[in-house]
Amino acid sequence: MTDDEPDVPIVCEECETTAEIPLSDLADQLEAHNERMHDGEPVAEVDPDVADQLADLIADELGLLEG
Repeated sequence: MTDDEPDVPIVCEECETTAEIPLSDLADQLEAHNERMHDGEPVAEVDPDVADQLADLIADELGLLEG
């Protein structure tokens, strides 16, 4: 991990927890939490607001929002 690596907010509404995870650890941390706490069910997730913003940025970059 580098000092300039972004942290991604994750939320688990069932556990009522939030955390900021380095991008490079995101998938592993989400999987580990869900395996440990929720029998593998995908309960913890990237903060939905951040996920929506990221999806919009990617769609814009790919030119999908041009009409």
